Amino acid sequence: MYNPKSTRADDFINHEEILQTLAFAEKNKNNRQMIDGILTKARERKGLSHREAAVLLDCELEDKNQEIFALAEQIKKDFYGNRIVMFAPLYLSNYCINGCVYCPYHTKNKHIPRKKLTQEEIRQEVIALQDMGHKRLALETGEDPVNNPIEYVLESIKTIYGIKHKNGAIRRVNVNIAATTVENYRKLKEAGIGTYILFQETYHKESYLKLHPTGPKHDYDYHTEAMDRAMQGGIDDVGCGVLFGLELYRYEFAGLLMHAEHLEAVYGVGPHTISVPRIRRADDIDPNVFDNGIDDDTFAKIVACIRIAVPYTGMIISTRESQKCRERVLHLGISQISGGSRTSVGGYREPEPEEESSEQFEVSDKRSLDEVVRWLMEMDYIPSFCTACYREGRTGDRFMSLCKAGQIHNCCLPNALMTLKEYLLDYASEKTRQIGLDLIEKEIHHIPKEKVQKIVEERLKEIEKGNRDFRF
Repeated sequence: MYNPKSTRADDFINHEEILQTLAFAEKNKNNRQMIDGILTKARERKGLSHREAAVLLDCELEDKNQEIFALAEQIKKDFYGNRIVMFAPLYLSNYCINGCVYCPYHTKNKHIPRKKLTQEEIRQEVIALQDMGHKRLALETGEDPVNNPIEYVLESIKTIYGIKHKNGAIRRVNVNIAATTVENYRKLKEAGIGTYILFQETYHKESYLKLHPTGPKHDYDYHTEAMDRAMQGGIDDVGCGVLFGLELYRYEFAGLLMHAEHLEAVYGVGPHTISVPRIRRADDIDPNVFDNGIDDDTFAKIVACIRIAVPYTGMIISTRESQKCRERVLHLGISQISGGSRTSVGGYREPEPEEESSEQFEVSDKRSLDEVVRWLMEMDYIPSFCTACYREGRTGDRFMSLCKAGQIHNCCLPNALMTLKEYLLDYASEKTRQIGLDLIEKEIHHIPKEKVQKIVEERLKEIEKGNRDFRF
C-alpha cells in the first residue's frame, strides 16, 4: 500500500500507485477543467502531488501546454532568478564490482582501462580545475569496497579541501557514490560534504533488478532507501535523479516525485537537487539497445513539469546534453550546469589518449568553462560559483524555508555577483571578462535592499584589490 511516510521502498515507491497514477493521467490528459484547476494550484508556488503533475505531463491540449511551459519559466525565475550555478565532476576511480548493463564501468567490461587516482594525482587534477575557475566539484567513483573504500573517499575529500593554488580553492565537494551505511554517511557529513547525490537509475523494481543483475547495487531496497540513511546520518542536502531511457519516462517521472514527497513527509526536507540525465553512448554501451529513449520535446516537458511540481528544488543538467538542448531547458527549470567537464578518471590536467579512454559516457557539450560562462552571460544569465549556503549552514530545512518563502534571492544574488567577479578577474578571457563586468554593473541594481547593494559594491571593490571569499 502506498505510504509516503514509510521508510520501506515498496511503500513510498509503490508500484500499484504508480500504475494508478499513469492510468489517471491518461484518462484526464484532455480534461480541461481538471488541468485548469491543477495550474491554478501550481501558481501558488507550493508544488503539486505526483498525480497532479502526471496529468500535466500527459496533457495534449496545446494552449494548456503553452501555459505549462510559461508557468515553469516563471516559477524558475521566482525561486532562482537568472542565476546558474556552475560545477564540474571529478571521477576518482572506475573500479566497480556491479553488473549494471547501461554503464561501461560494469565488472564484465574487460576493455575499458581501470584507473584510480592517487592523492597526488587528485591534487594535480584539482589544481587544473581551480585554474579553470571551478569552486564546486561532484566526486564520482565506481562501487568497489577494495579499491574505493569509504576511507579513500574521505582521504580524497580532505586532499581536495587542503589545496590552495593561486586564488583557487574548491569550496564545496558534493559526493556521488554508491549507497552506503548510516555510519558512512555520518563520516561524509563530518568530512564537510555539500550534497549527497545518488541516482535511482529506474524506480521500476522489475526493470531495476534486470538492469543490475549482479553486485551490491542489485539490492533495490537498499539502494532506494539510501537517502533515508543519509538523512539519518545527518546529511540534510540530498540529490535525486533517474537515468531517462532505461524505463518508460512516465513511470520514472511519477517515481521521482513520489521519492521527493517521501523525503518531505518523513524529514521535512525534499531533495536539494533533482538531476535529469539521459542515457548516452559509452564504451561497451549502445543507447539504442534501450528502447525507452525520449526526444528533446518530451525531455523539455519533463523538466518543466518537475519545476512546477517541486518548485524549490535545484535542477541539474550535465554535459551529457548538447548546447542546444541545455539552452532550451535553462528557461524551463534548470538551475545548475557543469562546464568544461571530463567524465574520465582524471583528464583535466592532461586529456586522455583516445585508446586509453576511461569515460563513463560521451560528452555532448565539449566547450570550455570560459565558453560556457560567456554563453550564459550573453543570454543574461549570471553564472554563479557560490557555495555560501553550505559554509554558512543554510542547508536542509534552513535552506528550504528561505527558498520556499522566496527569500533566498537576498543571499544568492549578492553571492553570485561576487563569485562571478572573482572568476572574471582570475580566470576569464578578455572578451568574457568585459561581458561579465557589464552584466554585474547591470545586475547589482536588482538587489532589492539598498543597504545590501552598498555592501556588495564595497565587496566587489575589495575583490578587485585581491581580497576573496566574501559571502552573505
